[in-house]
Amino acid sequence: MFKKIFIGVLIMIILLISASCQDSDVIDETQENQKIKIGFSMDTLKEERWQKDRDIFVAEAEKLGAEFLVPCDVTNDEDVVQCAETVKENWGEIDILVHSVAFANRDDLKGRFIDTSREGFLLALNISSYSLVSMCKAFEPMMKPGGSVMAMTYYGSEKVITNYNVMGVAKASLEACVRYLAADLGEKGVRINGLSAGPIKTLASSGISGFKTILHTIEERAPLHRNVTQEDVGKAALYLASDLSTGTTGEIIHVDSGYNIMGI
Repeated sequence: MFKKIFIGVLIMIILLISASCQDSDVIDETQENQKIKIGFSMDTLKEERWQKDRDIFVAEAEKLGAEFLVPCDVTNDEDVVQCAETVKENWGEIDILVHSVAFANRDDLKGRFIDTSREGFLLALNISSYSLVSMCKAFEPMMKPGGSVMAMTYYGSEKVITNYNVMGVAKASLEACVRYLAADLGEKGVRINGLSAGPIKTLASSGISGFKTILHTIEERAPLHRNVTQEDVGKAALYLASDLSTGTTGEIIHVDSGYNIMGI
């Protein structure tokens, strides 16, 4: 049976499922038998930045065997609908939808949260949270029973993380959306969960002030005394994408070396 995976991204993502588990025998076998089909959308909000990293992104997408790339500005409802129509024309239906979209103004990721502008607040919530709702609405008609939706989140939604600011609020909203969407999508047998990954050095994380300090703190205090890798997150995503998680929905699964369980 084909697994058709559509991944919505903002310029660059942690390449879930296949790339992060490329050493897995299971993934190698499914790729060889062409049992996985992958498509990507790229949020075109920051066009200049997209052009700069286009070659890297396209190379990674091709490595995964992506059949097509679709430009999509998630702040534009028409773009989201057109993106879904393109996927429907190519595949007809999908098994897995991955939401890996988040953005906030750099100025809102430092200093005091109270200084966040109304414009910056609405921008962060629109792109980072509401986009999950709009994507689920657009793709719901083509989601197969037993399908799986995944959204990427972070511990800053639960606790105050220095300089994470408005993005923490946006992620808290995203996680609430996961729960409410679980109730809606569950009616047709589709599940949705959030993956709360520990900090990883990525293009997106480079915009957070003091990020190196966060990495050091995780190594020092987490039960496993190490930062997680893309492979760690990919393995958790593989679980949510597979039939092993058919009884799990509306949950936020932490992949953070256990950091979230620690107190003082």
